[in-house]
Amino acid sequence: MASSSQETTEPGSHHLAHRFPGVPSQVAGARSLVTAVLGRDHPLHDDCALLTSELATNAILHSRSGAGGEFTVTVLAARDLVRVCVEDGGSDGPPCACRTSLQATGGRGLPLLEALSHRWGFTRGDGRTAVWFELPLVTVPAGWTV
Repeated sequence: MASSSQETTEPGSHHLAHRFPGVPSQVAGARSLVTAVLGRDHPLHDDCALLTSELATNAILHSRSGAGGEFTVTVLAARDLVRVCVEDGGSDGPPCACRTSLQATGGRGLPLLEALSHRWGFTRGDGRTAVWFELPLVTVPAGWTV
């Protein structure tokens, strides 16, 4: 693992960032980073791990990160929100949440991101692309039935 930093930004918040080599085996490391910040029992863990895995895979397959580069995953967990950002080595075009055919074996990562996240987006600059998503932690008051 190349670099890692953890800091607390406010009470109840945790922030962790890690840089990974741009190889497929490191997607598991990106998921592990989510687990390190949230813990497996966090209500948003599974969705965050899935979406982080999709973004890390996209970084490796569709950017210069997968050609000997690296990607960085940042996880911020606040009391009522989780935000994950995957920054990669950039590509010739912006991320596309295009729809694919039912027979396609890929192309579902960003549509999944669009469907599961509350908000998502991307920034491009200095030859890099950062794709992020946010998931709110919604709690139901005691006594309410769902």
